Amino acid sequence: MLTLSFSALLGIALAWAIHRLAWKYSRLKAICVKRDNKLATQYGCEQPPRLRNWWPLGIDRLIQIWTADSEQRLMDLFTFPFKDVGYTLEQKFLGTIAFGTIDPENLEAIMTNINVFSFGLRRHILFPLLGDGIFTQEGKSWRHSRELLRPQFTRQHYRDLNIFRPHVDRLLHYLTGNGAATDLQPLFFRLTLDTTTEYLFGKSVNSLMPGEATKGQSFANHFDMAQNYVVQRFRLLDLYWLIGGPKFWRSCSAVHRFIDEIIDARMDSTEKDKDCNSKYIFFDAVARDSRTRRDLRDQLTNVLLAGRDTTACLLSWTFHCLARHPDVLGRLNVEIASVVGTNTDLTRDDFKRMPYLDQVLREVLRLYPPVPVNTRTAHKTTILPTGGAKDGTKPFMVREGENVAFCVYAMHRREDLYGPDAGQFRPERWDEDLPLFQNERTATWGYLPFNGGPRACLGQDFGFPDMYKGDIQGRKWLGWSSHQPEGIEMVTEEGQKMTIVLSLGDGCRVTLGR
Repeated sequence: MLTLSFSALLGIALAWAIHRLAWKYSRLKAICVKRDNKLATQYGCEQPPRLRNWWPLGIDRLIQIWTADSEQRLMDLFTFPFKDVGYTLEQKFLGTIAFGTIDPENLEAIMTNINVFSFGLRRHILFPLLGDGIFTQEGKSWRHSRELLRPQFTRQHYRDLNIFRPHVDRLLHYLTGNGAATDLQPLFFRLTLDTTTEYLFGKSVNSLMPGEATKGQSFANHFDMAQNYVVQRFRLLDLYWLIGGPKFWRSCSAVHRFIDEIIDARMDSTEKDKDCNSKYIFFDAVARDSRTRRDLRDQLTNVLLAGRDTTACLLSWTFHCLARHPDVLGRLNVEIASVVGTNTDLTRDDFKRMPYLDQVLREVLRLYPPVPVNTRTAHKTTILPTGGAKDGTKPFMVREGENVAFCVYAMHRREDLYGPDAGQFRPERWDEDLPLFQNERTATWGYLPFNGGPRACLGQDFGFPDMYKGDIQGRKWLGWSSHQPEGIEMVTEEGQKMTIVLSLGDGCRVTLGR
């Protein structure tokens, strides 16, 4: 009689279990496919036009992204397929089916249905840097963070703009106006680091103050390095874990230490001065709600990222555009002089009297939205309303687990929404009857510099005071011209660097003359 060993019996049992699981999985998948196909037929769905791949598994698309990124023309790469294929398209990327869209109707469906479209892998990709904060949370934890942070961004907390003035004044000391080339972008990142830490913690790191730049610059270098790794992790989807290593983790740790030191200083100041709490409204509100010190640090890191990076990029792109369009700068100078004169104690009411300044900033946000590309993952099979079929007029199905990317940068350059010169910087368009305004949907969802729906940016109003203040103070220097370092040739009209935000790849180099 044949006798099997225990290990052999165990192996047979394991093989049988795996076989049964595989059979059940294939059976369940077949049922789901049948259900999805029935749903697609019911709604008249058709697949969107497909972006052609030349290599197996869509690997060529990843190579194109790496190449375009190294050449500072990534946004050109992302924009072209929508002009060539259609406003919604299907593509294969690393063996998986994904969709891209720049249709306002689809963006409305994606951004408003947060129970259907989730972050997918975003939390895992960002967690080493941002931890458990509002930008990595979903569901109940996200709603709790949203309600906690919302009151802290009310205008009453910074209506008089006093929080920004001393930091802008320090910035102006670096702008000599002697005709020498000045790279404004790193100065703007230091400015927004100073203003954001002042608002979050009640005390600025003062990186623009003489003698204090080293510490702030060290933090900035680590923060930027960590973000560079994060964006590479995003591009590998399920294989994100391949990107990391000691440099990434050291940078994340350095960022965390920097925030921890500020928290320590804040706690210490509370012990020494019991009457100082009026300056620390934001910090105290988050601290009271945080169960652990790490929860506090994570939430503050998330808000610091938004406050520093997005506003610094907007300032940089604004000055970049003004330096290249002297006619716009001249008209802006006239408006500012007529409203402000020699007054430096500006209020929000002053800004309401400067409509052209508002148009300039709207135009910068249109052409260079802070976060130009984003993605969502279908938590369950759903239907998007338009983009299917060759002509893009039919609904199409997004199955559970499939990704949808939306490129606000490309949508903001659609000629059918913004006119035939949509790729050009022309603030006057905002005083015209643009096609964008022809219906409520495109007017609402065709211009999204700060996202939309329940996850619309809480701090979109916060960044504008120091942008306005910086722009107005910057008018002290007239006769700007663009400056390009000798021996460097920009690949596109302007080199672009894409991390979590979109910045100038070669900096914002201008000459300033009084």
